[in-house]
Amino acid sequence: MSQPAHHGSARELISFRVGAQDFCVDIMAVREIRGWTPATALPGAPDFVYGVINLRGAVLPIVDLASRLGFDAADPTAKHVIIVTEIGGQAIGLLVEAVSDILSVTDDVIQPTPDVASGAAKTFVRGLLASEGRMISLIGLDNIVPELNLEAA
Repeated sequence: MSQPAHHGSARELISFRVGAQDFCVDIMAVREIRGWTPATALPGAPDFVYGVINLRGAVLPIVDLASRLGFDAADPTAKHVIIVTEIGGQAIGLLVEAVSDILSVTDDVIQPTPDVASGAAKTFVRGLLASEGRMISLIGLDNIVPELNLEAA
């Protein structure tokens, strides 16, 4: 399976749905994709932390990505999935509605986040790309869990 030559460096992104919108993250940050597992709530956790699950003996915090991005909180069903990512050296599960696709793109097709976007949008969205008639927001995982930024500093 050979790939055509690309201008710029090619990277693979995994796309998924949150609400009515499409997002993607760099596939290199993804460790695995799992089906929805009911989570145990953590008292005093931020609103966007849905809870924790047991992942092969390790405690995995689950971030409700819809809530974190400012949308209505998810009401998980069997169709939801957890994208297990590595953020700041810690495994974090991202609760999303569905994984859509794996995209192979070059940096030149990723457009910058528009200046009219809110500060909150720019906190998470690193760029936009058009694919098959839809706009997909590229999410940067570094600000998904703000406490990790303090530990890394």
